[in-house]
Amino acid sequence: MRVTGNLRPATRGVDARGSDPVDNPPVLVDCHAHLGDPVFDVDRAEVLERARRAGVGAVVTVGETLDDARKNLALALEHPGILPAAGLYPTILEPEQADALEALIRDNRERLVAVGEVGLDHWKVRDEAGRALQSEIFLRFIRLAGELDLPLNVHSRSAGREAIALLLGAGARRVQLHAFDGRPATALAAVEAGWFFSIPPSIVRSRQKQKLVGRLPLSCLLLETDSPVLGAEPGRRNEPSALAVARDAIAEIKRLPRDEVTAAVIDNTRRLYRLAT
Repeated sequence: MRVTGNLRPATRGVDARGSDPVDNPPVLVDCHAHLGDPVFDVDRAEVLERARRAGVGAVVTVGETLDDARKNLALALEHPGILPAAGLYPTILEPEQADALEALIRDNRERLVAVGEVGLDHWKVRDEAGRALQSEIFLRFIRLAGELDLPLNVHSRSAGREAIALLLGAGARRVQLHAFDGRPATALAAVEAGWFFSIPPSIVRSRQKQKLVGRLPLSCLLLETDSPVLGAEPGRRNEPSALAVARDAIAEIKRLPRDEVTAAVIDNTRRLYRLAT
């Protein structure tokens, strides 16, 4: 799907700092969140309205299972601010589920904005056989995304080097590495490939994320919340309206004006997701 609708929030709103009303505030996109999570079933519309008022015009809503993918597609029809993605969480080592997800992605190619989240998780999967199967499933989705010309929204917990190697080996082109937990030196190969790294609000309490942002160029950074987790405060439900927390942290680390960071991440998001405004 190429997003051709107007993602700009309503004319009157509040800026990303939640201060005085402004006209036509910059439009940010939360590039990785789980708005299909049942925790949002009671107030999803209000969550999206708070996001809109904070200058967040759309949310890339990723999935972890076949049911998630179906729910994301249904929610996108109900809420224009939701951009649906479909993927299989890396700890689900079931080729049959990968088959079903691949079929759904093919059938809904024109409605999905990304394949994700998919990837590697060596934190939870530690045995050699499990990791081999995990890599095999990940490669299937890398190739599928390439065939369909969709971005990959990638999970790489404790497996950043391995995930980047698989992506490079498979010739991946449009890639977002979400909440990357590897070393900055490991990330540089992905930067050279023209890929992107999305930064969550938890950067304010993560020395690793702060070092990563300090080393990476602004031209490869995106914003995410990973709602309902990875908020600025551990244990508290996170939501897309908190996206500016990550933006402000990037600005502080790089000693740049917030407006410059905002403009850069908007441009980066458009380049990866080919969003139209």
